[in-house]
Amino acid sequence: MIDKDLLVSTIEQGLEGTDMFLVDVTVGKDNRIVVEIDSDTAVDIDSCAALSRKVEETFDRDIEDYELEIGSAGLTSPLRTPRQYAKNTGNQVEVLTKDGRKLKGKLTASDDNSFTIEIQKKVKPEGAKRPVIIDEPLSFGYDEIKYTKYLIDF
Repeated sequence: MIDKDLLVSTIEQGLEGTDMFLVDVTVGKDNRIVVEIDSDTAVDIDSCAALSRKVEETFDRDIEDYELEIGSAGLTSPLRTPRQYAKNTGNQVEVLTKDGRKLKGKLTASDDNSFTIEIQKKVKPEGAKRPVIIDEPLSFGYDEIKYTKYLIDF
């Protein structure tokens, strides 16, 4: 069985000195390893191949008998790490909260524990004839949401 801690350590060593970072690692019962990485700029095939070679230096395929898949976090994949939130600051996102609210707004801030989006909301000021649209900031802890996705808008 693959030692996941050693695998994560090996991957992080392979990413040192780059703007890439680890998003997720899964090891299936059948030793199928799926590694998701992201970058502040771009992830290319050569970077994935180099990381694959780094993993293969540490884990001998003949002894461990594993299948390895290394790829970038897709554009439609949910954000999983605080660094992905930081990378997407200023972009439109969709948030599904654990209480079932689906919100769309601009990601304005994030840290290691929470993030803030700015949604547009219609309010009718007292004495006004028509409602106006205001920007309302909403903050969430990462544990309060089911997912946050980059919003592709055409």
